[in-house]
Amino acid sequence: MPLPGLPSFPSHLPLLDQALTVLREYIPSPAPVLDTIDRRIPMSFKQLAAEAPLNRLFAQAIQDGEFEDFEGRRIRLEVNGGQPGITIGFWAGRLRVIDGPGEATIRGSLAAFKTLAERQQDPDQLFFQRRLIIEGDTELGLALKNLLDSLEWQFTFRQLVSS
Repeated sequence: MPLPGLPSFPSHLPLLDQALTVLREYIPSPAPVLDTIDRRIPMSFKQLAAEAPLNRLFAQAIQDGEFEDFEGRRIRLEVNGGQPGITIGFWAGRLRVIDGPGEATIRGSLAAFKTLAERQQDPDQLFFQRRLIIEGDTELGLALKNLLDSLEWQFTFRQLVSS
């Protein structure tokens, strides 16, 4: 994942590419800063900011009943280190952002979640490579992973913020 301020260069510059790879490896994670921001944002604002875009993104799958097996269940998505994170549930035909732990937790780096959301790599590879880890009710976590893998969806920032 390119870091802000660090441009991507063509692959015909291997030395520069190697230098950027080393920099990306050793630049501190933004997770502590995101954790501080996350703790200061009220849950009602998180719900307002995340629920409508999530329900828009998966509207067809929800309408088709693809999420019915998740009724009343809670899954937490966490960046390595425990924060920031978000717990998502499914109630009354809608995805909901809730406070508290999940029955299953999917944990990974920001880069791994970005790769998953943008469908740049097969989700099974992300789990087999241990870039994403399921804890707690692994059957529930795997069911969500399989559902997301089976759906035709495309994540774009523009789609999430448009009305």
